[in-house]
Amino acid sequence: MRRAYSEIYLDDAMRNMGEMIEYGEEACGLDQDLLLRMFILTGYAGRWEKGDPRVICGLSGTELCRRLIDESREGRGTEVPPIIRYDTGDAYWRGFVLAYYQWWSGRPFPEILACIEREDLRRMYPAYHTASEEKAVDEIEALLQRRGSILRLQTYRKRLGLSQKELAARANVNLRTLQEYEVGRKDLRRAAAETVLSLSGALWCSPSELID
Repeated sequence: MRRAYSEIYLDDAMRNMGEMIEYGEEACGLDQDLLLRMFILTGYAGRWEKGDPRVICGLSGTELCRRLIDESREGRGTEVPPIIRYDTGDAYWRGFVLAYYQWWSGRPFPEILACIEREDLRRMYPAYHTASEEKAVDEIEALLQRRGSILRLQTYRKRLGLSQKELAARANVNLRTLQEYEVGRKDLRRAAAETVLSLSGALWCSPSELID
C-alpha cells in the first residue's frame, strides 16, 4: 500500500495533529469536526496529504490550529495561550490516530471525514488508546468501508431520482431491508449475492462499484 508520505515525518505528524485537535477543542472551543472542515477548506489538508514538511512538522499543532482560525475568519481573534499538560487525553488521541490512519491508508481527508466523525473516534478511545495504532486502523477501515457502501447506495439512488420505495420495487428488494442498508443497520457487503446484483442492476452500476 502506498503511504501518504515518508515515515520519517510520521511521529511529528501524529503529535502535531493530536495537539491541533486538543488545542482546538480544549482551548479554543472548536469541536473536531468543525476544525477538520477548516483544515480542508484552507488547503492545509491537501498540503498535509502531499507530505509538505512545512505543514506536517514545520508547525506545532497549536500553531497550525491558530492558522486555521486566522484563515477561516475575518480578521484575527484573541490569541488563546497554548495548553501545558503532562499527559494526553481523548482529544489528543483522536488527532494522533487520525494522522496515523491517513498516513497508513493514503486516503484524502475529505474521503475519510465523510465517513468517520468525532463520536466514532471517541467511542474507540477507551478500548484502543493503550493499544497499537494498527488496532484502531482496523476498526476505522472497517467502519469506513461499511459507510462507504452506504454512501454509494444513497448517491446512486439519488442520482437516478429514485425514492427508496421506487428502488426497492425496481430491484425486487424488501423496502425495510433497503432502508436498513441505507442507515447502516445492515451491512450491504454481507448481503446475499442476488440482492447486490439486483440493486446494482437497478442502479445501473456494477456490483463492485456498489460495495468495494
